[in-house]
Amino acid sequence: MHVILGATGHVGSAVAQSLLDQNESVTVLTRDPKKSSEWERKGATVAVVDVRDVEALRNVFKKGKRFFVLNPPAPPSTDTALEERKNAASILEALQGSGIEKVVVESTYGARPGDKIGDLGVLYELEIGLAETGIPTSVIRAAYYMSNWDISLPTAQRDGEVRTFFPLDMKLPMASPSDLGKMGAKLLMEPVGETGLYYVEGPQRYSSADVAAAFESALGRPVKAVQTPREQWTTALKSAGFSPEGADSMAAMTEITIEMIEGKSELPSAPERGETSLKSYIGALVATGSKN
Repeated sequence: MHVILGATGHVGSAVAQSLLDQNESVTVLTRDPKKSSEWERKGATVAVVDVRDVEALRNVFKKGKRFFVLNPPAPPSTDTALEERKNAASILEALQGSGIEKVVVESTYGARPGDKIGDLGVLYELEIGLAETGIPTSVIRAAYYMSNWDISLPTAQRDGEVRTFFPLDMKLPMASPSDLGKMGAKLLMEPVGETGLYYVEGPQRYSSADVAAAFESALGRPVKAVQTPREQWTTALKSAGFSPEGADSMAAMTEITIEMIEGKSELPSAPERGETSLKSYIGALVATGSKN
């Protein structure tokens, strides 16, 4: 039995679906009972549990053998890094005495020790915490999610703009949720002793200008990328609903990412590459959005 935390999000749902497609037994964890029927129709078992409820979480783990963890994101209106560290601590505690024999964790390019740097610090700490459990663990350091551009669909449709914090021509490693899901499922199904650190991205790297071009192609209208200056990042994030702490963490994480890409430091020379192109991802997003 595979236990999937994060199955209501883009990547976790792709992991769960990939396993179900291969006739694997899957339990998905969710806090929302309304999500149960959809997964049950697909053939999964559903456990409604709060990730902060350590005993309830451990009881679910005891029914499985393999565990995929995508640390639940905190609401932007909170101190996101603080809340996500609490989620990670609960997960690590629940794994103790759970009987889980292997873990696959979704981390990120650029994960590193540090405070107030958003997911880069939180997910690095989760990687270390999992290593300390002694449970064999495979780590996926995922490239920038193509799904992060989903929020650009309304502005691309309405204003012909894709707004970005990144330099317009900077080529960024990106990966689709479906490709990350396939990789997560593959690692879960490998023998217990086969573990490692895996960098995963799409078939090539893309810029914000490439994102705008993909929207332009899919929408059939002009779309341009517009960069938000560094001094306006936190204001823009707060306007979008981030708390002051969350805005500062996101801004710091973005700055580190730009420095990493421009300096070509810490980028893998031979990452695992998925098949989904940015153009095909954006095309599917536009097609789906047009139906809603």
